[in-house]
Amino acid sequence: MTATYSKTRSSHSAFEALQCKECGAEYEPKATHVCELCFGPLEVKYDYDWLRKTVTRETIQAGPNSIWRYRPFLPVETDNVIDVGTGMTPLVQANRLARRLGLKKLFIKNDAVNMPTLSFKDRVVSVALSRARELGFTTVSCASTGNLANSTAAIAAHAGLDCCVFIPSDLEAGKVLGTLIYNPTLMAVHGNYDQVNRLCSEVANTHGWGFVNINLRPYYSEGSKTLGYEVIEQLGWQLPDHIVAPLASGSLFTKIYKGFKEFVEVGLVEEKSVRFSGAQAEGCSPIAKAFQEGRDFIAPVKPNTIAKSIAIGNPADGVYAVDIARKTNGNIESVSDAEIVDGIKLLAETEGIFTETAGGTTIAVLQKLVEAGKIDPDETTVVYITGNGLKTQEAVQGYVGEPLTIEPKLESFERALERSRTLDRLEWQQVLV
Repeated sequence: MTATYSKTRSSHSAFEALQCKECGAEYEPKATHVCELCFGPLEVKYDYDWLRKTVTRETIQAGPNSIWRYRPFLPVETDNVIDVGTGMTPLVQANRLARRLGLKKLFIKNDAVNMPTLSFKDRVVSVALSRARELGFTTVSCASTGNLANSTAAIAAHAGLDCCVFIPSDLEAGKVLGTLIYNPTLMAVHGNYDQVNRLCSEVANTHGWGFVNINLRPYYSEGSKTLGYEVIEQLGWQLPDHIVAPLASGSLFTKIYKGFKEFVEVGLVEEKSVRFSGAQAEGCSPIAKAFQEGRDFIAPVKPNTIAKSIAIGNPADGVYAVDIARKTNGNIESVSDAEIVDGIKLLAETEGIFTETAGGTTIAVLQKLVEAGKIDPDETTVVYITGNGLKTQEAVQGYVGEPLTIEPKLESFERALERSRTLDRLEWQQVLV
């Protein structure tokens, strides 16, 4: 018999309970993330009939210029949400990149400028910490490959919550500094992300803290849906034809899909097929390998890539990401570290957007899909850029030019300019050859 749970719903939100994605069992919406019956993952259940009667395009547009304009679709009960301006990031029409690749309608959803810490993780943390505060937590934590640590530390500081975060000890300097500046307790663990995550599960059980991506994971992951909502709204209340997004745990991918489905379900956008394609680095591509080999299970791997922010060897939502890619006629591809660097440079040179390695992975996979004929040039394609390149400068050091050092004299400038033009001509000749 399937367990059920009912609660008195808040007048502000449609969320009712937690529900197992595998067996459908329902639970009280507390700090829990695993089904007691089948050990499947829990996610938030909503009353879509209530949403259909209550929410309109106009009520959304009248809301704040942040993720909280979609508040009825998010799992918080009170007015006491944490709004630091997260969300409503630009949807950039990438005409120069589109021409370079041979596409006609390409858009970049640019969370490299998200607030407050320049990654999409600000969305999930804003939701998780709002719910954590409702549940009475005073100390919050996370296991992170960098961006989540930045977001948790920053938003906890804003909310006045104690914070202790855990990272692998080999992270990029920008991400370490970008966490320490908010003065949390920062634990750098000798091990990869999966080892850090296992340790955090033990800490969560013994200390009773609110771990955003462990015991608070059902609420945390819902924040990613706003990347789907915003794209619909920014496209003039239309769905795209194709999306390309990075894959780490697979959660982002599944929640964008859920966000699209929810807006269709409640009548905010007309239904149509959207193809979902995912991007991984070859040095940590368990989801891509499962997709390409036709498997319905994920074989864990040991990460070895510069794309550390998506280097999760045992992705919790990997099987769900594979299922979405298959049933939407999408793809999941992987690219080398060299291609990731080229992807970072390509986006910067064409659109003026400096992305971190996850974004470089996504752009490189986009290019790979186009070259393989797996993206129709006439499709409206949206590519999700999830973090800022200033956080992973090490990845491109040695792969970009050097400044031309000159004397403060006109003739020195002229000589340097001529040398620069000569080098540019030689580079183009090599490309043509």
